[in-house]
Amino acid sequence: MITLHSYWRSTAAYRVRIALNFKQLDYAQAPHDLRVGEHGAAAYAAVNPQKLIPALEVDGAVLTQSLAILEWLEEAYPEPPLLPATPAERAVVRAMALAIACDIHPLNNLRVLARLRADFGADETAINHWIASWIADGFEAMETMIISHGGAFAYGDTPTMADCCLVPQVYSARRFNVDLAPYPRLVAAADRAAELNAFGAAHPSNQPDAD
Repeated sequence: MITLHSYWRSTAAYRVRIALNFKQLDYAQAPHDLRVGEHGAAAYAAVNPQKLIPALEVDGAVLTQSLAILEWLEEAYPEPPLLPATPAERAVVRAMALAIACDIHPLNNLRVLARLRADFGADETAINHWIASWIADGFEAMETMIISHGGAFAYGDTPTMADCCLVPQVYSARRFNVDLAPYPRLVAAADRAAELNAFGAAHPSNQPDAD
């Protein structure tokens, strides 16, 4: 039995949903509404001491951190693969995924934005500028990487972990009205991946706790 602790609009959970669907695995979802602090409850802290989304419960084990979960899925369920064949190719895909998961997303997640509002008095104009500037910095680099390594998808002609991270980040960028015109190859790769069933089923609007 696989249980994903999730929140419908979490891009980190979105990545894991894509990978679970891509690997054709059945799973249940345990939603935690981040907006009202449900992830801070004692019951969830007992599952994940970091009190972050997502966490994956599998046969009594608890896996945390979305990229670690994607790596576990690739090891435990290698077909169909989310990493290419050679070590060098794998390193590039991992770098692309980590560029999003480590360098873009953390600066735009809910707890950072809440701290900007509470401690620094940032209004929504300032928040949106903050979000757009960090996404733009990251997407500029990602556009170059996709030009160098992409095909139909972010890396080559089959979906990889890079797409699992890219599609949710593009969703977030559109949610905050970030100008994506400077990144045509990035957007084309993300939109092509988003058309696949595994990605579409993972979309936030298709989750049981969506509102």
